[in-house]
Amino acid sequence: VQLVESGGGLVQAGGFLRLSCAASGSTVSINVMGWYRQAPGKQRELVARITTGGGSTNYADSVKGRFTISRDNDKNTMYLQMNSLKPEETAVYYCNVIVGWFSEYYWGQGTQVTVSS
Repeated sequence: VQLVESGGGLVQAGGFLRLSCAASGSTVSINVMGWYRQAPGKQRELVARITTGGGSTNYADSVKGRFTISRDNDKNTMYLQMNSLKPEETAVYYCNVIVGWFSEYYWGQGTQVTVSS
């Protein structure tokens, strides 16, 4: 599975961005799609994830009510709408999928999100 993110950039605090992640390859085996982020000097953390079957979602507590994850199975694309962004959310955002019976993880190359104060 190959993943390509897009949509990162520079935004002022309180602004919004929409990230996209396009998947290709063995997409029929994808079970879960998610977004993680990693700020400088910090561990990578889960932001949100969504199942490809029933569309169940999970969010980090810090983003609930502001971020929305969605997917278009026909296009094999996942989105993350991020509203009311905060400077502390500056990070590289990574697309992730979990694939197959053995739950293999695949990662995109990451897209930089910078929120200025």
